[in-house]
Amino acid sequence: MERNRDGYVSPLSTRYASREMQYLFSDNNKFRTWRRLWIALAEAERELGLHITEEQIDELKAHAEDVNYDVAEARERVVRHDVMSHVYAYGQQCPQAEGIIHLGATSCYVGDNTDLICLRDASRLVLKRRPRCCGTWRTSPGGTRICPAWATPTSSPPSSPPSASGPRCG
Repeated sequence: MERNRDGYVSPLSTRYASREMQYLFSDNNKFRTWRRLWIALAEAERELGLHITEEQIDELKAHAEDVNYDVAEARERVVRHDVMSHVYAYGQQCPQAEGIIHLGATSCYVGDNTDLICLRDASRLVLKRRPRCCGTWRTSPGGTRICPAWATPTSSPPSSPPSASGPRCG
């Protein structure tokens, strides 16, 4: 049975996260982001004078969205390294560009930058939906289990500055 790779699955995500938020932390988004980062790396290295052709970059772009999970998973069972498994799988799809995928980078290049991109996108999603949520919280007498009671119009603000206590709901 094919696994759903468009959503992040956990008890919390399936109960509380929107489909859009689940997608941000999904395998498809993660590994497609890795591929976009490898394309950006190759383009930057080309600009800096490394011998990388436009054809190689075009080949990478042509396969940026169609992650070959079967190849990556088989390779990971052998090498026990997720990034190198996906470098290998992408190289199988892009034989002309195989030698430039991840060139000069560490695993942290794709891992850490993908985490930052996902967190940025998730923050934007939360901020986009915040006015709707906070409007609901403000009308709840005494606050809710999500929004602290001090944020209600009848209570005093916390003694610590807002930056230390996080955003205020009311």
